[in-house]
Amino acid sequence: MADGAELETADAATEARLGAAKAPKGGFTAAARDDAAARLRAMGLPGRRDEYWRYTSPAPFNAPDAEPLPIAHSSPDSPLFRDIDALSLVFIDGRFEPGMSDKPGMEGVEISTLAEADKSGDHWAAEYYGALEKAGQKHVARPFAALNTATARDGVLIRVTGRPARPIHIIHHRQSEDDDVVCHHVIVVEPGAALTLLETGMAGARSNAMVEADVKAGGALHLISAHRAGYQRLALSHIFARVAEKALFKAFTLSVNGTVMRHEGVIEMVGDDGIAHIAAAVLGDGDRGPFHHDDTVFITHDAENCESRQVFKKVLKNGATGVFQGKILVQPGAQKTDGYQISQALLLDEDSQFLAKPELEIYADDVQCSHGSTTGAIDETALFYLRSRGVPRDRAIVLMVLSFLADALEEIDDETLRAQVSDRLEAWLTRRAKI
Repeated sequence: MADGAELETADAATEARLGAAKAPKGGFTAAARDDAAARLRAMGLPGRRDEYWRYTSPAPFNAPDAEPLPIAHSSPDSPLFRDIDALSLVFIDGRFEPGMSDKPGMEGVEISTLAEADKSGDHWAAEYYGALEKAGQKHVARPFAALNTATARDGVLIRVTGRPARPIHIIHHRQSEDDDVVCHHVIVVEPGAALTLLETGMAGARSNAMVEADVKAGGALHLISAHRAGYQRLALSHIFARVAEKALFKAFTLSVNGTVMRHEGVIEMVGDDGIAHIAAAVLGDGDRGPFHHDDTVFITHDAENCESRQVFKKVLKNGATGVFQGKILVQPGAQKTDGYQISQALLLDEDSQFLAKPELEIYADDVQCSHGSTTGAIDETALFYLRSRGVPRDRAIVLMVLSFLADALEEIDDETLRAQVSDRLEAWLTRRAKI
């Protein structure tokens, strides 16, 4: 049990973190922000003794201010999704930049920015802002998610009423070397509506991003994120999703580079016959400094005949570390649940490591749930086979890694988007193929 001095120190650290974030005042989010700040004070910032922070140090995110991070040189790759006809929304250092964005209007969708909408006292997002985040705290405390709700400065608010012809593409750019970015997106997909949302780029020297997604009956939402972090970058991201009857929710994340990256997914299946898939492909190379990537997922089945999938693939080299913590909770009455979870790592040297903690907690008797986790190296027999047929060693390794990642990429339904992600992976791997 912590003594009085330890509690006082912890309280001071929480207040310092809240104070440095400089939360906006007033607006339709005021009550939700105050509630989130109160919940954060009650929870306190996480420590290494917290069950879901055993493998990842929260210290860099607990610090009140972000360490300056020089602006990285341009990537040799062209922008991802460059050929996709999408409605582009550009953020610079976490703030919407209208001069670089498309007009935020499209048939079948309502779009506004958090900062602009929050100037009014009335907005449709008032019902949703912070609501799913708060509900997602009931099983596992997620202090940085509460911090996000309390202090977010901008984001997009999207209400989908139809099936817009184009995806929406959120693009992040950096101009400041020390900005501590906090973004919060709210997405509501009305019954029978559908949307694909893309998100690319880097935000801040340190970032804390959140998506709250409410997918109503018969709706569909596809989230595809690609994070090519600069070295030494710190990033937190959260997805809180609620999936109603016969609704579909799919999220895929591509992560490349970065010092400490942690992605949390909290999904609640609340309607019969719902589907939720969450997947990621991670490429970690510690050649220029430490690389640590953590995926922590919690899916709750609270309705009948629902399907969930967790597919996580990580390729690690030069001392990189990958973490996966995934849980499937099947509530009483959630019969005919189909839950599947797989986490795999391909270690390209003996210095890298993968830490996995898969969990199943089941309170229904008519279910089909499974999980698996493996860690391995390049298959030397398969490598020999490819080389014996004239494939150079470096190219053979690239082909084998792409094959390893294929299951995660298959979670992207759109073939054009999947091809662009695959091409980006191949380009990165080709530049780093020598083992």
